[in-house]
Amino acid sequence: MTASFARALEAAQDAAGSQNHPTHTLYVVATPIGNLADISLRALQVLRLVDAVACEDTRHTQQLLRAYGLDRPGGQLLAVHQHNEAEAAQGVLDKLAQGQRVAYVSDAGTPAISDPGARLVATVRAAGYRVLPLPGASSVVTVLSASGMTGDHGFVFAGFLPSKAAERQSAVQALAAEPRAVVLLEAPHRIEALAQALGVLGERRITIGRELTKQFEQIATLPAQDLAAWLAEKPERQRGEFALVLHDAPVTTSTGEGERVLRLLLPELPLKTAVKLAAEISGESKNVLYDRALQFKQGAEDGV
Repeated sequence: MTASFARALEAAQDAAGSQNHPTHTLYVVATPIGNLADISLRALQVLRLVDAVACEDTRHTQQLLRAYGLDRPGGQLLAVHQHNEAEAAQGVLDKLAQGQRVAYVSDAGTPAISDPGARLVATVRAAGYRVLPLPGASSVVTVLSASGMTGDHGFVFAGFLPSKAAERQSAVQALAAEPRAVVLLEAPHRIEALAQALGVLGERRITIGRELTKQFEQIATLPAQDLAAWLAEKPERQRGEFALVLHDAPVTTSTGEGERVLRLLLPELPLKTAVKLAAEISGESKNVLYDRALQFKQGAEDGV
């Protein structure tokens, strides 16, 4: 533990020590997504106070606790991850039944959003015990806050798209028809494939956040069709964890000319070529016409 976190623990005691921390309770604690200083004073106090810490990875969590001067015996760390969440929840229930306080943390950020924890929370609530959330760092809201996303219709969280190429492409086609902003997450070994898949969204803007809150944090906004090339420019751009915002679709006023031309071209040309030519002829948005082309195609398959 550094001297700075020693002072942080003192501040945590001053700020939250007198607050009510009920027993028989599961505390869902957000932890930093990279920068250790992003821990909250309340989280430090609760992690010091609880009787046990359930966590996604016991080794990772022990290192995190040690950095804050909150080392715990191995027996007070309970492994609760995506492969054992249902069974491990019983161990948490046993401790709550004994009147203990248990914290749950994922490897980074806010648990039960994209990381494990949702099944544990549902099980604890179903058993009649209290679940007390401690807000904090989240890659989702962090990348949104830096994206400059200006749409009036909010956003949706899609998380990780499917790893199989065909399923991922189908998911991207669904995103093309989504007018709201969409938050995506991706791992370094799959970011290049995701960028290639998103390229079909053309000029629709994407903000990519790499290594958010860490030393080599990088945030860039560019058209979806340029994302793969941007990643390929420098090898380091494909390293780290990624959070992305697909910006809301631009609102355009259509004269109907683009749709008319599109209907004429689609029976004769591949979809992408028809969309490209219809956009050039009419001056209307390629993204909007692409969405309409997908709708026409689906309607034809359904016999509408």
